[in-house]
Amino acid sequence: MLFHTAGGGARSVRKKLLLVSVHLPLGSAAGGGYSFGADPGAEAATSEGFPMATNVQLDDFIAGWVGGAASVIVGHPLDTVKTRLQAGHGYKNTVQCVLTILKNEHVAGFFKGLSFPLASIAVYNSVALGVYGNAQRFICQYRYGESGHRGPALSDVAAASAVVGLLTVGIGAPVDLVKIRLQMQTQSVRPAKLNLVGASAIHSLALNDQPLYRGPVHCVSRILRNEGIVGLYRGVGAMYLRDVPGYCLYFVPYMLLCDWMTPVGSTAPNLFCVWLAGGVAGTISWGTATPMDVVKSRLQADGVSETKYKGIVHCIQQSYQKEGLNVFFKGAAVNAIRGFPMSAAMFLGYELALKALRSQ
Repeated sequence: MLFHTAGGGARSVRKKLLLVSVHLPLGSAAGGGYSFGADPGAEAATSEGFPMATNVQLDDFIAGWVGGAASVIVGHPLDTVKTRLQAGHGYKNTVQCVLTILKNEHVAGFFKGLSFPLASIAVYNSVALGVYGNAQRFICQYRYGESGHRGPALSDVAAASAVVGLLTVGIGAPVDLVKIRLQMQTQSVRPAKLNLVGASAIHSLALNDQPLYRGPVHCVSRILRNEGIVGLYRGVGAMYLRDVPGYCLYFVPYMLLCDWMTPVGSTAPNLFCVWLAGGVAGTISWGTATPMDVVKSRLQADGVSETKYKGIVHCIQQSYQKEGLNVFFKGAAVNAIRGFPMSAAMFLGYELALKALRSQ
């Protein structure tokens, strides 16, 4: 049990925690439970005295896409910098990486690989929302039965968040892989040699400035042709190790912060509380997820011109032997910094969009 109080105070606190609950996945973003413009008929009370988890509706889907899109657009430039630092070559620090991208690729370089996560974020968000709501409801009914009078404790929230992490990686892993492959396009500027087996001999082909992928669709088709469906899930194990604890470390701090900042007598936080709590929780979650995020990024960027890593353990060993312990904290500052505006933008976008949709 992560959070526990007794008596009537426990019921009121848990009810407030349920009302302010909103879910945000790592890497992409979105979902929600309570909203400022919520339709009173959208949530049905159970015999236990707390709202049932909402079903995924069209307005939730659209609002989730808006919030996720806002998060992706705000965070993608720093995400590109983070990916280059973790899986690229020749970047000494964050400032030097930013200046190099500006010099060689201009502002557009920061938005490489944006279209695919932007287009796919709605599906990811709607799945995350439905999984979280149903998981939380099932856990509460299983633990407290049909005659209980309590909402979800933070341990229930953490368990539901972990379930979302386990199930949504199936969608998020291919999206993340394509995004990273497109973000790493400039690595083809460094000459690389591919050995091609011909009819009678092995030929060497030099790749210079020609990009390997022309866009997200071409990237997916090329990976499927060369590596099969398994290729789209390269690094999926590391993503599980990042996202399952990452969801908990995001959602639980967000719930605690919202509860702490909500004035006594109010049932929900205001927009500023949502913005601040979401931003701080995003910083905490992304900052602590950096070590496994480094491993995931390296595994997903691997295999373009050559395959260096056999798996998670081999990647960790090779990275540590060549670059030391600090390698696992590459991009930590960028992760922590971008976590705030990404999460804050997602929450505000989601809540404002949902309010606008339901006030029509």
